[in-house]
Amino acid sequence: MTTFDVVAEGLGKRYGPTRALDTFHLAVPAGTVYGLLGPNGAGKTTAVRILTTLLRFDSGTASVAGYDVLRQPDEVRARIGLTGQYAAVDETLSGRQNLELFGRLFRLGRGAARRRADELLERFGLSEAANRSAGEFSGGMRRRLDLAASLIRTPRVLFLDEPTTGLDPRSRNQVWDLVRGLVTDGTTVLLTTQYLEEADQLANRISVIDAGRVVAEGTPDELKSMTGGDRIEVVVRDPAALTRAAGVVAPICGVEPAVDPEIRRLSVPVADRVAGLVDVVRALDDAGIAVEDIGLRRATLDEAFLYLTGHRPDETGEPVGAGRKAGVA
Repeated sequence: MTTFDVVAEGLGKRYGPTRALDTFHLAVPAGTVYGLLGPNGAGKTTAVRILTTLLRFDSGTASVAGYDVLRQPDEVRARIGLTGQYAAVDETLSGRQNLELFGRLFRLGRGAARRRADELLERFGLSEAANRSAGEFSGGMRRRLDLAASLIRTPRVLFLDEPTTGLDPRSRNQVWDLVRGLVTDGTTVLLTTQYLEEADQLANRISVIDAGRVVAEGTPDELKSMTGGDRIEVVVRDPAALTRAAGVVAPICGVEPAVDPEIRRLSVPVADRVAGLVDVVRALDDAGIAVEDIGLRRATLDEAFLYLTGHRPDETGEPVGAGRKAGVA
């Protein structure tokens, strides 16, 4: 039986006339990384603030680690960690002093706080810089220190609100490795992000949120399959043959291919990737259509997101295009 460490049912939150969350639902299985993916202003941070007891909601229910967020906030806080969008460390203190300070705030004794700080500095690769002021740390080092501070007490549930915003690729990969290690040790992680690659790399399951509502939920592969799954792409040698090639491919795949005359390419979804590719190659050869390139390609999470919301994750405002599938769950 699946145990859920974070559950939200019908959450609603308004800021004046603006509806930040609208019948928001979430169920995060224990011991997993769960991604909350959405564009700027979609409601991701509002959801995190509510689930971590920092913000009251207007309607619905929420529980974390088995405790009601509204009626048992102290029990929730005792079992969670939170890393927000911006580092919360004191840049005038050293890395070690920051962690010891957090330890004392969590009511650890002086010796226990010092030992826990040393453990975390070692785990997060910060031992050599431990006595330098945090203001001298790189962005990636500050982020790791911030993450370490949220683990002073080993949390059952860790909330990461866009933890790698502004980091370079190397620092981002370091944070990803640390998150994977936490889950291996038994921590449940709720990750909000607008980085599609981050969600694809880390999350076991993802909820796509747009305008305060969950519009789709599933594994990364399940979300990608909503766009039609695998695709066959063909680049013909002769631009004049592109229309004829599309006519050959359409009956095999059961759908009209998308055609891009500028690069002489057609693209079409296919249910059986291997058999479909073989059939397309044979049909084009029988039709005497010369092919410059042909291959299979998996749909990307970026394509799935665009299909589901009508805009890219770093955009705000009204959706564009006809692909929007609001209400899909």
